[in-house]
Amino acid sequence: MFSAISPHFRPRRHRLTAPQYRAEVHRRFETWHQITGSAALPTEA
Repeated sequence: MFSAISPHFRPRRHRLTAPQYRAEVHRRFETWHQITGSAALPTEA
């Protein structure tokens, strides 16, 4: 299962500038949170 999901969180960094990389990672985590429903979970302090 890990091999099917892990590429989603590993963009090809050598092809992106730092701001592009951060934006891409942010988009991917937003997608992940929407799919898993984890965005609605409360965070612990």
